[in-house]
Amino acid sequence: MFSRVLAEFVGTFWLVFAGCGSAILAAGIADVGIGWLGVSLAFGLSVTTMAYAVGHVSGGHFNPAVTLGLTLAGRFDPKDVAPYWLAQVAGAIAAAALLYFIVAGQADFAGTGGFATNGFAEASPQNYGMVAAIVTEIVLTAVFLVVILGATSARAPAGFAPLAIGLTLTLIHMISIPIDNTSVNPARSTGVALFAEGPALLQLWVFWVAPLVGAAIGALVWQGLEDGYGATHPAE
Repeated sequence: MFSRVLAEFVGTFWLVFAGCGSAILAAGIADVGIGWLGVSLAFGLSVTTMAYAVGHVSGGHFNPAVTLGLTLAGRFDPKDVAPYWLAQVAGAIAAAALLYFIVAGQADFAGTGGFATNGFAEASPQNYGMVAAIVTEIVLTAVFLVVILGATSARAPAGFAPLAIGLTLTLIHMISIPIDNTSVNPARSTGVALFAEGPALLQLWVFWVAPLVGAAIGALVWQGLEDGYGATHPAE
């Protein structure tokens, strides 16, 4: 268990440091900044690289919503949910703390500002409201779980799951960064919210509840697909 939770800590640390770090440090620089597309790729690449690096140790969740979805789909032991969640949130906070340390070293540092946090209303990049953020997080997390469960199925081609999962996370960010800065991951939302200015902490509950609901829906959808396939292909 120690190795598994350490892998979850490291994987979530890298996801937040690389993904949120790209948004904080590299996205907004005039002419040479990476923009929203670059941030989307950074999140996808962070998951892909760590899934290949430590996924064989812990399963490569790096996300409380993924852990919940895998549990509801019968792929993960419920007694291990709490240690995984703690490791994921700790990894996210450690990454956010390191990003804060780096940002605070800038010569003209005057505060963290939004700090790549998730938000709605005045905290949304394009002023989307709470309902839009909730629906977006539920739908995209549900799709994310369907892809994860499908790509890691015994019937799927071996070795390609990290690519499918990373590309899906990239696409998710391309869709939803303008809406709420994209969560689909309560740990990611929590880490940076602790160091941000603005309403991030007050709005954080949305980015726990909606992804967890979406993960549960995704698990149920996948289970229905699996049951239907098994009924029509009993020999496989």
